[in-house]
Amino acid sequence: MDPDIGIRAAIEEHWRASELGDIDGEHAVCAEDAILDYPQSGERFWGRASISAQRGGHPSDRHFVLRRIVGSGDLLVSECVITYDGAPTVSVSVMECAHGQVVHETQYFADPFVAPDSRSEYAQPMPRGGVTEA
Repeated sequence: MDPDIGIRAAIEEHWRASELGDIDGEHAVCAEDAILDYPQSGERFWGRASISAQRGGHPSDRHFVLRRIVGSGDLLVSECVITYDGAPTVSVSVMECAHGQVVHETQYFADPFVAPDSRSEYAQPMPRGGVTEA
């Protein structure tokens, strides 16, 4: 099997399990010694157990809508909308992979914003729509 297909399927399953609240399934793609970075808060989590514990203890009602996965080989990027207690946030997750597992994930979060009228004549709706569709 093409290794890109295998790791992409595992990452898709990661996001499906995240939506279902399946903590074990969510982290099955992570290497035992994986690293998770949140640059905006300056936090780093070492190891699958630590990553799983911090995500599993999240107090919010969370939902995940995967928009797409791009990249190939050892670097794949997931774009998704994560909704925390009804408030959508766009997330980009950069996943570095080795041997069919994620070894380093860096996740960025961005809140939605209203586009200014000054550029409306140049803009078109995104094909996948805005975050309000999540």
